[in-house]
Amino acid sequence: MDKKSLITGFNQWRSKYVKDRTFLIIASIIIGMVAGLVAVVLKVSTHYIHTQVQILASSEKFHFLFILFPLTGIFLTVLFIQKIRKGKIGRGIANIIHSISKRSGSIPADNMYSHAVSSAVTVGFGGSVGLEAPIVVTGSAIGSNIAGLLLMPRKEKIILLASGAAAGIAAIFNTPIAGVLFAMEVLLAELSIPSFIPILIASASGAVVSQALFKGHIIFPLTQNWNMQALPFYILLGIMCGLLSVYFMRMYFLTEKKFSASTNHYKKAIVGGVLLAACIFLFPPLYGEGYVSISDLVQGNEILLLQNSLLENFTTNEYVLVFFIVAIVLIKVFATSITIGAGGNGGVFAPSLFTGALSGYAYATLMNMTGSANLVKENFIAAGMAGMLSGLVHAPLTAIFLIAEITGGYTLFIPLMIVSAISYFISKSLEPYSIYTGKLAQKGIKMDNKESVLLQNIALKEITEKDFLPLRSEDNFSKLVEKFTNCRKTIFPVLSEKEELEGVVLVDEIKPYLFDPEKYEKTKVKSVMLKPGYQVNAYDDMETVMKQFDKSGYWYLPVIDNNKFIGFASRRKLLDMIRLLVTDHHLSIDI
Repeated sequence: MDKKSLITGFNQWRSKYVKDRTFLIIASIIIGMVAGLVAVVLKVSTHYIHTQVQILASSEKFHFLFILFPLTGIFLTVLFIQKIRKGKIGRGIANIIHSISKRSGSIPADNMYSHAVSSAVTVGFGGSVGLEAPIVVTGSAIGSNIAGLLLMPRKEKIILLASGAAAGIAAIFNTPIAGVLFAMEVLLAELSIPSFIPILIASASGAVVSQALFKGHIIFPLTQNWNMQALPFYILLGIMCGLLSVYFMRMYFLTEKKFSASTNHYKKAIVGGVLLAACIFLFPPLYGEGYVSISDLVQGNEILLLQNSLLENFTTNEYVLVFFIVAIVLIKVFATSITIGAGGNGGVFAPSLFTGALSGYAYATLMNMTGSANLVKENFIAAGMAGMLSGLVHAPLTAIFLIAEITGGYTLFIPLMIVSAISYFISKSLEPYSIYTGKLAQKGIKMDNKESVLLQNIALKEITEKDFLPLRSEDNFSKLVEKFTNCRKTIFPVLSEKEELEGVVLVDEIKPYLFDPEKYEKTKVKSVMLKPGYQVNAYDDMETVMKQFDKSGYWYLPVIDNNKFIGFASRRKLLDMIRLLVTDHHLSIDI
C-alpha cells in the first residue's frame, strides 16, 4: 500500500470515528510536543557546540580563535545551505507571515530540520543572533506539513502552523502564554476564540516537553517590586526604547541591503565573518546570543562585560562601563545584521532582548550616578527588554508576558505595560512595519491594512475573462449584432491585425442602432466604438487594478500584455473573490 492510499484510508477512518474538532485538538497536542522536542534538541545542541568552542578558546594557545569562531560558523552555515540545501532555504518569520497571507499556509518540508541545523551552527559558533526565529520557522513547518500530510483544509492548516510556532516560542523560553500571544499578534491578524484553543494547547504541550527535558533557565528571577516614584523614569525608558527600536530596524535593513547586493555567498561569508570578528574583538559581549551578559547584569556581575576587552583594566570606573555598554547597544544591530547578511541563520528576538537589557541597565545606572533617582537596575533591565521587543516586533502583549514569564517579574506588570506601550506607539508611528513585515514591504508585499492583504491574495488572471469575441474596426454593424446575439456579452474588444486594442464597444452605447436594421450594413464598428481610456497591465498588482476600477467606474477593464489585448478584468469577479476571502480570512473553527 502506497503512502497516498494509507493517508486516504486513515482520513476516511478518522472522519468516520473522530470528530473534526477532536482531531484538531489531538493534532495540536502532537505538534506542540514535536515542536517542543525540536526546541530542546536545538537548545542542547547549540549549547554543546558553544561549550566545546569555549573550551578550545579558553586555552592560551588558541585564545585568538575566540574572534574567528563566528566566521567559521557562518562559513559552515553557508556550506550547508549551498551544498546540501542547494541554496533553497526561506529565512525568517517574514516568510511564515507571507505564507499565511497568501492563503496556503504551506511551508516546504525541509524547513522542519534545515533551520534547526543551520542556526545551531551559526549561534553555537558565536554568531550574534538568536535561536527564536529558526525554532518558530521549524515549529510552523512541522504544523503545516502534518496538516498537509493529513489533507486538512486551509483554515486548519494555518491554525496548526501557528500552533507549531507558539509551541516553539513556549519551549525555547518556557513561556506558554507568550507563545500563544506571539502566534496571535505576529502571525495571525484575525483569530476567533474557538480557534485560539488548539494554539493554547500546543503551546502548553511544547512548554511541558521543554520543562521535562531541559532544566536550564535563561534569566534569573526578578523579585524586587517597583514604586510610583520611578514612574516618570519608566515613561522615559519607553520613549528611549521606541527610538532605539527604530534605529535598530533602519540600520538592520540598511546593512542587510548592502550584503544582498553581492551574489557571491562565500565572499559574503568571509567579509561578514571578518567584520563580525572585528566587532567581537572590540566588544566581546557581542559574541553569541547575549543571554550570558543579561544574566551577568541581573546578578550584579556587570564588570564581566569588560572581560577580554580593551577596557578590562577599567572595571572600577562606572562611567567607562556605562560608555562601553552604550557602545554595545549601538553596535549590536550591526553584529546581528552582519551575521544574517553574511549567510548565518538566526533571528532578532534574542538581539532585541540583549539590546533592551543593556539599554535599561545603562539608563538606570546613569540616573543613579547623577543623583536623579535611586532606581532598581534589575527592574529596568526587564522593562528595557520588553520595550525593545515591543518596538521591534510590534507585539506589545507578547513582550509584556514574555518578560514577565522568563524573569518571574509579575510584580513589574505595570512598568512592563507602560514601557511596552510607549515603545510600540513611537516605533509604529515612525516605522509602520515591524522588523518582520518590513522585509515583506520592501518586496512590495504590504501587511499594514486588511484590504491590502486581501488584494494580495488575488491574482489578476483570476478575475480576467478571456471568452470575448473580438471585432475589427472595419466590420459592419451587422457582425456586431450577430456576435451579440450569440454570446450576449455587454462589451466587445475591437482589435487590430496585431491583436492590439483599438477600442471597445459597449452594448449600452449602441442601443439606438440595434433597433434600426437599415443601418446594420451602412455602419462600421469604428464609428460606434469607444477609445479605451482606462486599462491595466497584465503584471499590475491588485491594488493598482482596484484603483483603476474606482477611477473609471467601469465594470470591465482591458488587460494588456506587451501591447496585446488578452482579456477583460471583471469588477464583479473581483468583488466576489473579496467577499469569499473576507469570510475565509477570518480563522473561525468550531471547537
